Amino acid sequence: MKVDKMKGMKVITADAFTLGEVGGAIADPKTWQITHLDLELSKEAIKEFAFRKPMLGLLSACLPIAAVNQIGDVITLNQSLLEFKNLPECKVE
Repeated sequence: MKVDKMKGMKVITADAFTLGEVGGAIADPKTWQITHLDLELSKEAIKEFAFRKPMLGLLSACLPIAAVNQIGDVITLNQSLLEFKNLPECKVE
């Protein structure tokens, strides 16, 4: 699947919580492999994780590709919401 087709797809945890939407992908420039999805967190996820939403823009987190279980109409993850509480913020260099 092309990365641009995944942009905007909803991301659902194994326990059916909408974590957010795909904003893009992050690749390792040495291997050209996609390592993470840039996940734009939903308002509900921001509230659940007790993050502070920025005044402008969205809060993004780096979702490891290994967490993806299945891709269809939505992206389903192989872990529950609680297992994603420590997702790092995506900062592209």
